[in-house]
Amino acid sequence: MKDLMNKVVFVTGGSKGIGRGIAEECASRGADVAIFARGQSDLEAALTHLREIRCRDTQKFAAFQMDVTDSKSVDTSITNAMEELGIPDVLVNNAGLARPRYFEDITIEQFDRTIRTNLSGVWYVTASVVPHMKKRGGYIVNVSSLAGFMGVFGYSDYAASKFGVMGLSLSLRSELKPSGITVSALCPPDTDTPGFEEENKEKPEETKALSENAKVMDSRDVARAMLKGMRRRKPVIVAGFDSKMIYLASRVVPRLVEFIMDMTIKKVQKKKKG
Repeated sequence: MKDLMNKVVFVTGGSKGIGRGIAEECASRGADVAIFARGQSDLEAALTHLREIRCRDTQKFAAFQMDVTDSKSVDTSITNAMEELGIPDVLVNNAGLARPRYFEDITIEQFDRTIRTNLSGVWYVTASVVPHMKKRGGYIVNVSSLAGFMGVFGYSDYAASKFGVMGLSLSLRSELKPSGITVSALCPPDTDTPGFEEENKEKPEETKALSENAKVMDSRDVARAMLKGMRRRKPVIVAGFDSKMIYLASRVVPRLVEFIMDMTIKKVQKKKKG
């Protein structure tokens, strides 16, 4: 993956946010790109922009409506994409959602939707692509999160799904390696996306306090970090310096990280009680 020129890249959730940033970065490096999402208008807007930043005349772009929670929708869209662009050299499973709330306020319906989108969706898309990718090898990146390796207040359903993505990615990395397929998990921090804006509207105050000092990344910077990690074939790609320090601390001194988080939470709760 040192050179994306003439490679085929599939990106789920590619119409906006991190997915769109990844699609744009790959397109700017000469890749043929297929993006997948549910919303047709967002897909068309993203597709138009990809065509505007093409770097070679023969570069191909395509957009497909797909619901990652529906295995039949996934199989149909992936089949159509391969017929148009070919078997992907790179698959990026990015489609996901987050709705931070207190545990007691998370309904069974929200929990099911989060798991189906963030975890089952990765499974369905990967299962649809892998039999074809095995014919010549490739690279799969599953987008997890900082909440995929450490519990975060207010993100219980989201963290459960992203921990699952981490486990799935590391298991597949071992299993698919003999077939010439590399698998990595990408862990971005808070990123400047439409989804992040929506999250901020209803985040618990404790959750806001935990993240207020963290740097918010640009989606294209996350994409560049992903490609850099792919070149090194890292099992876990952590985007951003601050995030790397958090990842390291959570592995080396987990009790210290927990203590700092607990103190931040207690400070907010004390203030709320007034």
